[in-house]
Amino acid sequence: MKRALAVTTLLLAALAPAAHAQLVEEARVGVMQHNICITDCKNADKEDGPNIEGELVFKSPDFLRYILGPRPYIVGSYNTAGNTNFGGFGLMWNWDFLSGWSLEPSLGYVIHDGALESPFPQGDPRSDAFARDNIYFGSKDLFRTGLALNRDIGENWGLQLQYEHLSHGQIIGNGRNQGVDNVGVRGYWRFGN
Repeated sequence: MKRALAVTTLLLAALAPAAHAQLVEEARVGVMQHNICITDCKNADKEDGPNIEGELVFKSPDFLRYILGPRPYIVGSYNTAGNTNFGGFGLMWNWDFLSGWSLEPSLGYVIHDGALESPFPQGDPRSDAFARDNIYFGSKDLFRTGLALNRDIGENWGLQLQYEHLSHGQIIGNGRNQGVDNVGVRGYWRFGN
């Protein structure tokens, strides 16, 4: 099993008791279009998708109130076309701006199973072919930044439009940093309401 999926599966299994103890506030699942063009489109045709994505969101611990009370989350994303999968964790903030509507910026850390660089030496024709079909992430460790627009549909559930960007930002990796942008729709269920 690929590294990112294995880590995510272990995290979800370890957190099952937390869900039972009402530490989990929300569960989310959805479909993300993998590797879309936002601003820099030279890599947007390299990997296809969609990704199936799941996320558990936890209650904000009291000590996080000093940074506006973000909620911790864990996430796992599986690419149905056999491309890059990832899993990780982070923090998300939620700001209501109209009744039933909210914005949700997030920042996290993920590991993935995509390419770091070409396995072929420079000048080898196979290297050019590999580069046409693969994003070079440059590091197995990536930041995950995101922004979601949430719409509550019922008391316990809703939908969100989610954007996420994965990149090491030349901070936690070196070398190539092509990154990836994903956009999709996810449904969420709130526990305990």
